[in-house]
Amino acid sequence: MGSLVLGFQEMEKTQLLLVGGKGLNLGELSKIQGIQVPEGFCVTTVGFQKAIDQNETYQALLDRLTMLKVEDRDQIGEISRKIRQILMEVEIPSDVACAVADYLSQFGDEHAYAVRSSATAEDLPHASFAGQQDTYLNIIGKEAILQHISKCWASLFTDRAVIYRIQNGFDHRNVCLSVIVQRMVFPQASGILFTADPITSNRKLLSIDASYGLGEALVSGLVTADCYKVQEDKIVDKMIATKKLAIYARKEGGTETVPIDPDQQETQTLTEQQILQLARIGRQIEAYFGCPQDIEWCLVDDTFYIVQSRPITTLFPIPEANDQENHVYVSVGHQQMMTDPMKPLGLAFFLLITPAPMRKAGGRLFVDVTHQLASPASRKILLNAMGQHDPLMKDALMTIVERENFIKSLPDDEKIQSSSQSNNGRSVDFKTQIENDPTIVTELIKSSQTSIEELKQNIQTKSGSDLFDFILEDIQQLKKILFNPQSSAVFMAAIDASSWINEKMEKWLGEKNVADTLSQSVPNNITSEMGLALLDVADVIRPYPEVIDYLEHVKDDHFLDELVRFEGGQKTRDAIIAYLNKYGMRCAGEIDITRSRWSEKPTTLVPLILGNIKNFEPNASNQKFERGLRAALKKEQELLDRLKQLPDGKQKTKETKRMISILRNFIGYREYPKYGMINRYFVYKQALLKEAEKLVEAGVIHEKEDIYYLTFEELGEVVRTNKLNYPIISKRKDEYKLYEKLTPPRVITSDGDIIAGAYKRENLPVEAIVGLPVSSGVIEGRARVILNMEDADLEVGDILVTSFTDPSWTPLFVSIKGLVTEVGGLMTHGAVIAREYGLPAVVGVENATKLIKDGQRILVNGTEGYIEIL
Repeated sequence: MGSLVLGFQEMEKTQLLLVGGKGLNLGELSKIQGIQVPEGFCVTTVGFQKAIDQNETYQALLDRLTMLKVEDRDQIGEISRKIRQILMEVEIPSDVACAVADYLSQFGDEHAYAVRSSATAEDLPHASFAGQQDTYLNIIGKEAILQHISKCWASLFTDRAVIYRIQNGFDHRNVCLSVIVQRMVFPQASGILFTADPITSNRKLLSIDASYGLGEALVSGLVTADCYKVQEDKIVDKMIATKKLAIYARKEGGTETVPIDPDQQETQTLTEQQILQLARIGRQIEAYFGCPQDIEWCLVDDTFYIVQSRPITTLFPIPEANDQENHVYVSVGHQQMMTDPMKPLGLAFFLLITPAPMRKAGGRLFVDVTHQLASPASRKILLNAMGQHDPLMKDALMTIVERENFIKSLPDDEKIQSSSQSNNGRSVDFKTQIENDPTIVTELIKSSQTSIEELKQNIQTKSGSDLFDFILEDIQQLKKILFNPQSSAVFMAAIDASSWINEKMEKWLGEKNVADTLSQSVPNNITSEMGLALLDVADVIRPYPEVIDYLEHVKDDHFLDELVRFEGGQKTRDAIIAYLNKYGMRCAGEIDITRSRWSEKPTTLVPLILGNIKNFEPNASNQKFERGLRAALKKEQELLDRLKQLPDGKQKTKETKRMISILRNFIGYREYPKYGMINRYFVYKQALLKEAEKLVEAGVIHEKEDIYYLTFEELGEVVRTNKLNYPIISKRKDEYKLYEKLTPPRVITSDGDIIAGAYKRENLPVEAIVGLPVSSGVIEGRARVILNMEDADLEVGDILVTSFTDPSWTPLFVSIKGLVTEVGGLMTHGAVIAREYGLPAVVGVENATKLIKDGQRILVNGTEGYIEIL
């Protein structure tokens, strides 16, 4: 009988599969000293299984349901309704009914009870099933309670619950239902308590929602609740709502909605003393569970009862620190144009390359900039770099600097070694003088290519532990190339020239952002060349209708082998393979080595090629490049002619001409170091996947991609020993699913406080959506909101709106006439390429993909930095 029904006090921590998430939490809560939990018991999943095990119709319907996809709404609805009907009518096994009667007699048959569902897949870290199943309040009498247990079982198969399971990859057979029967309390007030502020994620700020009567009014959205914020035992904020309605329990069972007296509608639901008492209870529960909690509470005659507590799953985790000091962390993803989570192997590789003090959280990397903010000199360097890079980050950091005593200041003369390390480990405060000689760039590119060819040759001979030693050694070579002072000096010279030109031309000629036009069609930009090269691939294919028709129906990554069957197929195959040989190591989110490269998944490029065939005439790449070049040279000539007319015009013209030359000679190289790094990544990855194949053959892992869930060190150990504790892979896959749902902050403190920066700008249109202007010009067009490059269906003249663009998005840039991104700065890839292609662009636009709807006509002002929805 014990396994059929369990009292709250009898439950063990290990019994999730018996009592479900909600039931388990109630069992734990009832064991905390001094916390009042209304008494009750759980009808376990064993009781549920016993009721349905022998029911063949139920099992057959379940088989049919398992075959369906989210799109099959009608069939889901029909089968779910039949299953619910069976569960409502199924006879509750007699031993379950006896056990329920036994517990009811202990707690009092005459009392009213709440009957609520507790699913075994509820409140898991990577999926919250909260609110999926039903709750029934104020149920009186054994028969009514048994009837509502059946109703709860049936609620496991509402259409909504079924679709949620399909979307999250849960097998319907593996999700069981336990039912909680808990003695009702009849509260004067109730509500929800978050032990961390759900809006700012600040773990020190506790948030309480409170309204009259039962909590159902609040949960169902019937009323607006009071909201109180408490920090360190002080009420720091109160919002008193107008509360017009409340839900109360009726004596004879059930509930009713009652209007509140007008003179009571504006009064505070809880007294100051009660607010602080509840906050202390919240902190006690949080300390017991060891993480921030979302708690449901009731107030009865001055006593607080807790009826539920679950972890808050939406908070972004705090980067780990090894001390108790205050820390400030800055997101690497916002600087690298990739805010998605990275898998463990991807994180490990990035950490091997960067010299900056990195911390992990939520599958992302953060730089600890506390040390840099501590000294005035290094703080100035950091804030200047951030201002160029991402003004929202700069503003957030300023907010923290202005806080009293958050960061211990160091005297200025303490020259901190790391102060010249910028956000991503590159030096930002040097001004290396470099000759204005374009052959410097040619030499740098040549030496990088030679080094990659050598790597490709040498890695062929390596396997097992030797391979891991070899990669570690080669990463030293990669770091030398990435942080080569001459290499950094080249693009720093171009960036400085760009700033100088913009500043002086505005001052001397009253023209804003002229460097944008002057940066069009520069030499040696590997990323913009990649976009134009795909137009050339389209030119090869355009004359062959059979090939085009075949490509329109391609589903499989082996499509290249089939091409030769068609006229023009061999030429097409050669052109695509040549493109992949040069650019196939790229992909969206390429800083994560585990992401599928174009060479591994060439179907990614097919829609882009077809789009180019449809949208462009032959020879478009040359025409595009020439058009940009003419615009840049014309602008240069116009500026120089105007400067000659000014006082001291000869000197100004000479200086400007030199700066334009530096800009055009060197700015293209800005994209090359990353290309070199991604090239090496792909060579490493192919070698590691060969090792993964051996591990699959040996039965150590299930599929090659499992290695992505190990760090580089762990993988080396697995290859060496041929041993792996496989559950670690499953656990990390679940964690990764959770991380995908989180939005990383630009800046987060060790308190878990997320600081959002703001743009400081006047004189913009009233409804304007503000961002950072990175490429001049004003353009109107249709917004295409695209979150995955593979889903891109663009027409010439569309404006691309997306969360971030790394170099792999460049092939789309040839079709669009404007760009809007949520992430980015003046020198990030999207901005550099937008300027080179002459596309007006606004980046760093908070929530752009939510504020702008796909298909809306919008105006993008890349000169002033705003978007208007027309």
